[in-house]
Amino acid sequence: MSLIIEGKSIETDKDGFLKNLNDWNHDVALTLAEREGIELTDEHWDVIHTLKAFYQDFEVSPAMRPLVKYVAKRLGSEKGKSIYLMKLFPPSPAKIGSKIAGLPRPDNCI
Repeated sequence: MSLIIEGKSIETDKDGFLKNLNDWNHDVALTLAEREGIELTDEHWDVIHTLKAFYQDFEVSPAMRPLVKYVAKRLGSEKGKSIYLMKLFPPSPAKIGSKIAGLPRPDNCI
């Protein structure tokens, strides 16, 4: 499967995760979010950038519990809550957020 963005083909796996993490950019994120039925707001972008920072720090996409803790640490305790993240990236913030951030599927996500 692939995305076509500004005439460029970007390869994804069968679930829409990027095959090459270096293909990610703002337009790719917008397209991936649109496919998930999500309109990105500043709050989404804050979490997306936090997901990318987590990946840079640990070289793995976070599962839900580490994501919640990392978001709380970086964005504050009011945003480091499962309910907050579920509203932004339903039904699985770790999986959907990682996909939109251009990261690999978290290991424990089906």
